[in-house]
Amino acid sequence: MTGCFSFTDFRDQCYRISFLSAGLKSELLELGDGTTMHCWVPKKIRDKPALLLIHGLGANAMWQWDSQIRPFSGCFNIYVPDLIFFGKSSTTRPERTEMFQAQCVMKLMEDLGVTKFHVVGVSYGGFVAYNLAHMYPDAVQKVVLVASGICLEEKDLKEGLFKISDLATAINILLPKTATNLKTLMKMSFFRAPKMIPSCFLKDFILKMVIDRREERVELVNHLIEGKKACDLPVICQETLLIWGEHDQIFPLELGHRLK
Repeated sequence: MTGCFSFTDFRDQCYRISFLSAGLKSELLELGDGTTMHCWVPKKIRDKPALLLIHGLGANAMWQWDSQIRPFSGCFNIYVPDLIFFGKSSTTRPERTEMFQAQCVMKLMEDLGVTKFHVVGVSYGGFVAYNLAHMYPDAVQKVVLVASGICLEEKDLKEGLFKISDLATAINILLPKTATNLKTLMKMSFFRAPKMIPSCFLKDFILKMVIDRREERVELVNHLIEGKKACDLPVICQETLLIWGEHDQIFPLELGHRLK
């Protein structure tokens, strides 16, 4: 008996083919201490600067960077890792902070022989990119942060900066377990969200991309917010570009002005 068709598996395979055809290959590296990271790396290293692309919450890195790899590949050697608890990356260590993610990414780049690079981080990936720049200023050259609320504070939820006022509800939308919550996330993520997506596709995506290691990802989100104050944010020395959507409902534009 054949299995049911999975739209998510089909799209994942399409992205994989796209990455391979763009001159990238899949590498799985053991970093030690029970940590493994997956990364898309160049098949051939050219005489170009290195560019690290760090994804946000959601599916694996391929789903979030497929549209960018071809335009960027002409000017950069591109590296696209799956963060810990996404894709094929995992750890047995207890740390759940963005600082730990940054340490793992840096160890990954060192093991790949990349000593200097530019970094682009989107959403949660921006938190990791910012800490990477702060912790390793000699390695990180320039930084691009895309819609990443790095300077948010715990009180912002209660004070009404976000459409959602409590963390539990926010987590249920950011890491949805139901088709209804995934639809809500899509409406918040897109300026013009798709109007008609069959619920069976949404449920399949949740099953394939969200449920596995969801609890660990919940811990990642908790660490982003709990006890955070903007005044505690370190200052980075690299030239930095901020990119934000005027109608962003996940991390409102006010956070971009605050970070600037």
